[in-house]
Parts: sequence; C-alpha cells; structure tokens
Amino acid sequence: MRLALVSDTYTPQVNGVTTVVVRIANVLREFGHQVAVVAPRYPGHGDEECPGELRIPSASFPPYPAIRLSLPQFGAVARFLDAFEPEIVHVATEGPLGLTGRRYAVRRGIPLVTSYHTNFPQYARHYGAGTLEPLVWKWLRWFHRPAVLTQTPGEAVADELKRRGIGNPIVWGRGVDTTHFHPGRRSAGWRRWLAGGDDTAIVLHVGRLAPEKNIDVLIESWQAARERVGQRATFVLAGEGPETRRLLTHLPWVRQLGFLDRGRLADVYASADICVLPSNTETCGLVALEAMASGLAVVAANAGGFRESMTHGLSGVLVAADDATGFAAEILALVMAPRRRAEIAMAARAAAVTRDVASENLELLQQYAAAAGLSLSGAAPCAA
Repeated sequence: MRLALVSDTYTPQVNGVTTVVVRIANVLREFGHQVAVVAPRYPGHGDEECPGELRIPSASFPPYPAIRLSLPQFGAVARFLDAFEPEIVHVATEGPLGLTGRRYAVRRGIPLVTSYHTNFPQYARHYGAGTLEPLVWKWLRWFHRPAVLTQTPGEAVADELKRRGIGNPIVWGRGVDTTHFHPGRRSAGWRRWLAGGDDTAIVLHVGRLAPEKNIDVLIESWQAARERVGQRATFVLAGEGPETRRLLTHLPWVRQLGFLDRGRLADVYASADICVLPSNTETCGLVALEAMASGLAVVAANAGGFRESMTHGLSGVLVAADDATGFAAEILALVMAPRRRAEIAMAARAAAVTRDVASENLELLQQYAAAAGLSLSGAAPCAA
C-alpha cells in the first residue's frame, strides 16, 4: 500500500497523538508498505525533511506555546502527495494540516481515513467556551463525513461518535508497547535522585499540564496527600504546559522534570510507584497503559478511556473525576500499604500485556486494505 499520513503533531513533539502517528508509520514500513508524512516543522530541529516527509513551517499557538500550528499550504502538500501517488490518505488530526489532507483526499477521490484522538467538546468546557460545544460537534460531523472509517481509541468514544453521526468510527490505537514500557527499567539511580531514599514512595503524574487535565483536582489532592504522608512520598511531574507555573506555585515541593523523551520516560515510569491521572477528557488514556505496563499502581479518573483500561481495585484504582479528597485518600492508602501497591502493580502489568501493540498492528493493516479495496493475504513483516 501507498499511504499518506497527515498530522498537526509529530516528532519531536511528545504527546499521545504523536506516539500513535509514529507507530502507524513504523508499522507500515515494517510490513514493507510506502508511507509519506506531512507534518509541522519544529524550530531547532533542522530544516531538512527526512525522506518521505514534508515538513510545513509552523508557529506557536499563543495560549499554549508548546503546540505548533502550520498554515494550510495546499499547493505544496498537493505537489508532494501527487508525486507520491497515495492509495489512502490518513488524516490523524483536525487542525490546519488535517484540513489540508482532508481537502486533498476529497478533491483527488482517494479513500480517506481519519482519527479522533482529542475530546474537543469537553476541551471547550475546560477553556470556558462551553456554549460553543454544539458548534464543535457540528464541525466534527463535517470534518469526518467523507471518511471511509474514523479510528478512535476508546469504546465509549466510538459509541458517542456513532450516536452523534460522526464518521464511521472503529476502535483502534489503544495498544501499548509492553517491551519498551517494562518494570525491568526500574533504576536505583533514578529513585535516589527523585526520592532520596529507597523506602520513599514516588508519586508521579505524566502528561500535559493544561486545564483539560483536571489540574485543580491534581493540585488539591496532592496538597492533601502530602500533608498526611510527609516524607514518606515524593511527588513528581513529567510534562509541561500552560498550567506549569500555577502548579509549581501551589506545589513548590514537587520535582518537575518537564517533557521527557520515550527512553527517559520509560525509565521514570518504572522507577516510580504510583501514577495519578485525574483527567476526565481522555479518549484512551494511553499514559495509564504505559504506567501499568511499567508496573505502577495507577489512580485515575473514573472517566473516558481510563475505566476501559483497568479494573477498579484489581489492576488500578478509579476515583470520581472531581473528587480531590478521594484521590488524596487513595494516594495515602497506597503509600502506606506497599504490599497492596505491589499487588495492584502486578495485576496492572498483566492487564497491559493484553493490550500489547502486536495484534493491533495487524488490525491496522487490515483496516487500511479494506479502505483501499486491497488484499493483504500472506502479509508479513519486511526483513529489511
């Protein structure tokens, strides 16, 4: 197959969408297919594209400078993709480049696959624009209407899209690399640097530090938990975003690591003990699966993809999304009961293994083949 992959976020930016988009490109290449990528160009990472890539200049998004938006340069994208001659166009995001990819597929009559990773209607509420939510749904119906199929990583989200008449949703993209995210990466050096003592529990939050991640609940629950646990726990943030300064103002005692590449992130996961995720806007919650695969006890909001990834009390702990007191109580209980923490961590790892990427990768190829009207009988990874 010859597939064009268009995304408004890509390497070196670190987020869940980039992780899935890079995974798609790697899977296709592994199986010997041809991939062309259209993505933003990021400052400080060179002006030369890798083979098979078109990087479009981008500018920072003022409310959230870490996000880069590219102008929809249809002419440049069309020339690049015309030369590639794609059989399928996969638009992974609904931003300016996503619009360009959508327009190209519709104009050329090429099968279009879209993705729905980001819960924009809920984001509108978190950013004080709840009155725009009906317009957001209307926009999403228009954007995904031409798609042969729309990939989304959660069962509940797929059901919601069907109910609202958006695209042709199919669940895909909730697999986790259980070889990369593994308890064996636990590092005594990381633990000493983060906690200062082998008996100190490391409580971790990973993700964008932005309003849609339920930051108020994170602040309140960590303040309450620290008052109770004292020096028995260290609190660590991995990530950045528009709420970073406010978080550090309210939680001046946390260890703030900023954005981490996948290698260091896997080391930090495995070296921690508890992962706290109060976000109630996750379509999948890949961060929870990464933490579970790394052998952590996860305390997450009973919302979205989190509740599809863990069994409460067995492979994780689910708390009402806005219940800061409940989050604090569960953190305290896990810090004070290392045996229970270890039992949950073991069950979490076992649950994550059932979500390994291998079987999903084959499903991806089958979905693309069906979208393009092709056959993949006898498909096998390319030895190169």
